Amino acid sequence: MEEYFVRRHSKRPPTHPGEILREDVLPSLGLSESEAAKRLGISGQQLHGILASAHPVTTEMALRIGKFAGNGPGLWLHMQQEYDLWHTEQGMRNELSKIETVVSSNLGESFAYR
Repeated sequence: MEEYFVRRHSKRPPTHPGEILREDVLPSLGLSESEAAKRLGISGQQLHGILASAHPVTTEMALRIGKFAGNGPGLWLHMQQEYDLWHTEQGMRNELSKIETVVSSNLGESFAYR
């Protein structure tokens, strides 16, 4: 039986979107953390939590960052989802290995995860 894991190809955790914002976006824009928080319409404490990878990028925050950076919310949500999935899977690895995968031709290819 084949084992199912969300991120079979990577043992390295995905980068938290706050790290991308901290290391790439803000420096390229020449903005301080406080100026970015002001432009995003949030508190400096809120932004600091995200930049420190201590808080997730929520859908609301993804909308704010996507508008601010000009690349839309999808990228920020996707990065957060990959980060969350990888870390959750690591914590559930033993439990997931005990769950048998059920294969049904009634589900069809539309439900297959690749």
